[in-house]
Amino acid sequence: MLMMDLPLIEPRGDSAAQRQSDARRLRGAALSACAFLALLWWIHLFQHFFGEFPALALYPRSLAGSIGILTAPLLHGSFEHLVSNSLPLLLLITLSLLVVPRAAKRGFVLIWLLSGLLVWLFARDSGHIGASGIDHGLMFFLFVIGIARRDRPAVAAALIAFFMYGGMVLSILPNDPQISWEYHLGGALAGTLSALLWRRLDPAPARKHYDWEDDDQDAAAGSDDPLEPARPDDVPVLWQRPQAPTGQILPFPKRPPPRNE
Repeated sequence: MLMMDLPLIEPRGDSAAQRQSDARRLRGAALSACAFLALLWWIHLFQHFFGEFPALALYPRSLAGSIGILTAPLLHGSFEHLVSNSLPLLLLITLSLLVVPRAAKRGFVLIWLLSGLLVWLFARDSGHIGASGIDHGLMFFLFVIGIARRDRPAVAAALIAFFMYGGMVLSILPNDPQISWEYHLGGALAGTLSALLWRRLDPAPARKHYDWEDDDQDAAAGSDDPLEPARPDDVPVLWQRPQAPTGQILPFPKRPPPRNE
């Protein structure tokens, strides 16, 4: 049986229930982001006290270094490196899981694996570590999925992500030899691909209904209420108002032609 991802519409509930649902989703998204950051900090503290793990870094085109496709995002070279990745991860993971949770979960896995694979295939011969590829992947994921979906939450998340971390667009190009721009570029490509693949996976948010829409529907169906004002389309324009005849026209007999005497 063929399965398709359809852009369904979420059922609209009452405002109180909707607010509670949004609050639960926000708490879950923030807790997930904090749990991932806690894992990164715990691993780095373990490295700090017990030594580095160079064997777990990603080494391009090396069979032994291919383990880094899975492990390199968990390692960081210094506390400064980890701090620079922590705040973007906290915000971008939270936004992704809040706005498009289904697509975000699949996109996170694809960004992790595909960015590492691209680095392993095409990057410089050096050890690559850090979660900056995931940072860039999530920023591009949110930006592209906001453009593709065009619903208010996705567009708002795209604007926030780009306003906060739009500078990542420049860091996908070679700049500092100590920075793995290949990981940044791989994450950006993987995030863009994820957004295009699963842009319709999450249902569209319920559309807000306004009172004036009911008035338009009632008017279209026809209303017999004598107190209801006429629709603007039914009011004639002054310069196009048909003029009713006024007064009385008196006929005048024709004068006879003058006689020649």
